[in-house]
Amino acid sequence: MTAQATLPTTSTAPTARQVWTRTRGITLAVVLILVAAVAMAAVRSTARHGELDPRSADPYGSHAIARLLSDRGVSTRVVTTLGAARSAAGPDTTLLVAVPDLLTSRQQTELHTATAASGGRTVLVAAGSSSVQRLAPGVTADPATSAGTTLAPDCALPEARRAGSADTGGIRYTTSRLDADSCYFSARLATLLRIPAASGHGDTVVLGAPDILYNDRLDQQGNASLALQLLGSRPHLVWYLPSLSDAAATDTGDRKDFLDLLPSGWLWGTLQLFVAAVLAAFWRARRFGPLVPEKLPVAIRASETAEGRARLYRKANARDRAAAALRSTTRTRLAPLVGVPVTQAHTPEALLPALSAHLSGDGQALRSLLFGPPPGDDAALIALTDQLDALEREVRRS
Repeated sequence: MTAQATLPTTSTAPTARQVWTRTRGITLAVVLILVAAVAMAAVRSTARHGELDPRSADPYGSHAIARLLSDRGVSTRVVTTLGAARSAAGPDTTLLVAVPDLLTSRQQTELHTATAASGGRTVLVAAGSSSVQRLAPGVTADPATSAGTTLAPDCALPEARRAGSADTGGIRYTTSRLDADSCYFSARLATLLRIPAASGHGDTVVLGAPDILYNDRLDQQGNASLALQLLGSRPHLVWYLPSLSDAAATDTGDRKDFLDLLPSGWLWGTLQLFVAAVLAAFWRARRFGPLVPEKLPVAIRASETAEGRARLYRKANARDRAAAALRSTTRTRLAPLVGVPVTQAHTPEALLPALSAHLSGDGQALRSLLFGPPPGDDAALIALTDQLDALEREVRRS
C-alpha cells in the first residue's frame, strides 16, 4: 500500500502581522488623537480650574480681587442659584454675574426683573448677544471681538479715568441709551458700558472681558484699580456663579439643546474639518485610474490558481459564479470540437444542435447541463462538475 502524500493547504485568513501592517496607521492616529485630547483636557483643567471663582487662587481664579475688597471693608459672598442671586439684590449690594450666557432666557428675564428696581449695581462679565439684551435692555453685542486686549478709557466715567488703561478688550457693545457711559473703545465700539437704572441710584455695568478679575492679570495695567472701583461701590458683593445645581436651570420650558452648549469655535472647527475631509477625499480619488495589468514576478501553477479561486468561491458561498465559470469554460472547449465558432459557443441555438449531431443523448438534458440554473448546494455543484467532464470526454471520443 502506498501512502498518498497530503498537499499543504494555504490559509487565506490574514496573519496577525498582516492585520497590524494594514491597521497600524489608523491605530497610531487614533492613539495620538486620544493622547492629545487627554493632554489638552489636563492642561485646561489645571489652568482654568476655578475660573472667575473668588475662592480660587489659581491663575484664572479671582481670589486676589476678593481679598483686596475685603481689606477695604467689602464683603464677598458666592451664590450658585438664581433664587439666592435675586434675593441678594439690594441698594447696598453689587451683584456680579460671572457667566451670563449660561443662564436660560427665562432666568435672564427673572434676574433682570429683580435687579432693575433694586437700587444696586449689576456687573455682567463678558455677556454675549444671547444674554446682554435681556439683562441690559438697549445694549447689543457685536459679533466681532476687539483686536487688542489693553485699551485706553477715552470716556468721562470717573472709575475708568482713575484706572487708566486696562485689559477690557473682548466683546464689544453698542447701546441706544443716551445716558450710558461708553468706555475702552476698540474700532469705535465700547468694551465697557455703564447704564443707569430708569429710577433710583442703581446701574448696570457691562464688561467685555473678565481679564481684570483674574489673579494673574490683576497687577497689570490699571486692572486692579478698575476692578476695585467697579465692585467696591457698595459694601456687599454677591458673586453669582451659575451652576447645574441651580434648580431653575432644569426648567424644561426653556432648556438649551446640545448645540447651544457648544462654543462657536468648536462648530467652526468641525465645519473646517469636514471641508478638509471632503477635499482630501476628492484629491485621493483623482489618483485612482484604470486598472493596469502587471506580469506576476513568479510563475504560478494553474492548479494553485484554480485552488485559490475555488476557495474564494466557497468562502463567499458563490455556487452560481462557480457553476457559470465551469459551464462557460466547457462550452468554449466544446465549440471547436463540434465545428461551432468560439464566438457562438455561448449561444444555445448554435451549440446545442451541433452537440446533438455528435451525441445520441437528449437535447433537453444538454441544455440543462450547459445552460441550466445554478446548483442549489455543494453536492449538486460537484455533480455538475462530473457531468461536464463526462460530456467533454464523450465529445472528444466521438
